[in-house]
Amino acid sequence: MEKFDYMEKYGYEQLVYMHDRSSGLKGLICIHNTTLGPALGGTRIWEYANEDDAVLDVLRLARGMTKKAACAGLNLGGGKAVLIGNSKKLRQDTVRREAFWRAYGKYVESLGGRYITAEDVGTTPEDMEYIHMETKHVTGLRNTSGDPSPLTALGVYKGIKACVKELTGTSKMDGMKVAIQGLGHVGMIICKHLADEGAVLYVSDIDTERVDEAVKQFNATAVKPEEIIGLDVDIFCPCALGAIINEETIPTLKCKIIAGCANNVLKESAVDGQKIHDMGILYAPDYVINAGGLINVYQEIIGYDYNSVVRQVDVIYDRIREIIRTSKETNTPTYLVADTMAEKRIEMMRNISSIYLGK
Repeated sequence: MEKFDYMEKYGYEQLVYMHDRSSGLKGLICIHNTTLGPALGGTRIWEYANEDDAVLDVLRLARGMTKKAACAGLNLGGGKAVLIGNSKKLRQDTVRREAFWRAYGKYVESLGGRYITAEDVGTTPEDMEYIHMETKHVTGLRNTSGDPSPLTALGVYKGIKACVKELTGTSKMDGMKVAIQGLGHVGMIICKHLADEGAVLYVSDIDTERVDEAVKQFNATAVKPEEIIGLDVDIFCPCALGAIINEETIPTLKCKIIAGCANNVLKESAVDGQKIHDMGILYAPDYVINAGGLINVYQEIIGYDYNSVVRQVDVIYDRIREIIRTSKETNTPTYLVADTMAEKRIEMMRNISSIYLGK
């Protein structure tokens, strides 16, 4: 891919390649925009097919974090890191694991606070502790807020209820059919929230043990990964990797709502967002509905207070309702309403930053 062209088109600031031969560390850190504050975003480990896939993923994820922080009203910019590898194998090699994460921590430290990291796919609070040995620019530590997954899940649950309110006139989930794609830390907790309220769950994951666990715990129905998107359900809840809504999958959709914790759900926002809008499918913009984890780790920076975090996560319900209302009033796809909200806040704060404060 033409990296500089892509970065210029979407206003990126920095793309950092990392490599450490002894520990096997290979990856990238991307900083999209720091108008609102330092870039904060999780570190993801994944077995990417090739380098370009990893680059595109980190670019898209970092840009999404800028929008997420802006819409959530946080004083943060957008950044992300992706590391190429197998997280399960890394966790099994205790010696290499320490060296791997401490090497990565040194790269984070070298950015001087422009980027603050946290957990994401394939990483844990224990990994963050190793990183913390080399830099203070890390959140999600065990002695502060720990794993942000429960707060991400809570926000997604609130956002789903906001969509259901629009669809049925009530936010109650009893009897609603939900297809959940991906049963990682967040996906499993979303299952619990929905099952506790009487939703009917259909689940899929490439990890069959996770599927078996969800079937047992939540009386869910197991579905093959290739069939989950096209199920005839009320809600499709994507909780795996991004770009799942695209020109190939859109014709198969039978759901009324798309709302989940995955980042970058739309492969091409301008095209795919418009298509599902025209089909009458209600889409909860991913970086709005899944902001709970970011809200949680941001509190570590300003002084952690769990009750304050929960109150802010609860507001995701109102934010999704506001986006839906504006979308209906203007006949604008919800993704575009959310994009506009983010861009307006960034531009306003950029203008405020130009005010001279004196010496």
